[in-house]
Amino acid sequence: MNLRFLTLASFLTVSTFAADAPKLPAVAAAKEKQMSGELRKPAEPTAKKKELLFSDDFERAELGKDKGWAIVVPTFSLENGALKGTQMRFDAPAKDGKPPVKGHQAVIGNDIPTKDSVIEFRFRLGGAQSVTAEFDDRKFNGSHYGHLCMARIAADKIILVDQKGLAVARPEGATGEPPTPKGRKNISFPLSLDPQAWHSFTLETVGDTMRASIDGKPVAFLQSPGIAHPTKSKVEFGCMGQGGFFDDLKIWNAEPVK
Repeated sequence: MNLRFLTLASFLTVSTFAADAPKLPAVAAAKEKQMSGELRKPAEPTAKKKELLFSDDFERAELGKDKGWAIVVPTFSLENGALKGTQMRFDAPAKDGKPPVKGHQAVIGNDIPTKDSVIEFRFRLGGAQSVTAEFDDRKFNGSHYGHLCMARIAADKIILVDQKGLAVARPEGATGEPPTPKGRKNISFPLSLDPQAWHSFTLETVGDTMRASIDGKPVAFLQSPGIAHPTKSKVEFGCMGQGGFFDDLKIWNAEPVK
């Protein structure tokens, strides 16, 4: 091959690569951000409120059953006009012939069927590590306890989780991790919250998306197939740790914003 032609071709190749090279990290970073959800926090609401399904201001002496509440995992009480969660189940090894105990956050639930919805409440973390809002379908046996999707709020982050299809009972003798349902995702976004202050929280669930806002600002967004489960028959609220609070809870039916 002509040496002059080879030298020219090499120069063009190197020049082309050099011109493109600075762009590659930026493109990769943008794709990584998009994959992580950092570019997926819609500034405007994704759900339009319809009829109000449920509300509770907790302004009474006792929790009672008139509002339909049932404690799933101990325990909850009312304190100064707010709902207080106190975790009472912690990890413990087998002892004195008793089986080991698996720790679990305190959970309270209510049968409020929805498909698309908006949940609003105020919360104060207090001494708790996190508080949660979760949708379940107890008749759905494709997930542990019918869990579908959840938002978990801590002082330093919020996590949105597609739980559908997770931790399903497997045949005896099965080994290894259970398969992850196709397309299922969860996502974490950083926060910086004062745990002793009250904050407002909004969770919009429409189609296969969840959008969360705290104190009126969008903080998290997730699109994942399990969120679209059509029969979200139960809503639950959880507290991991001691003394997390909920107040002024409202739940609406909703429809996607067009």
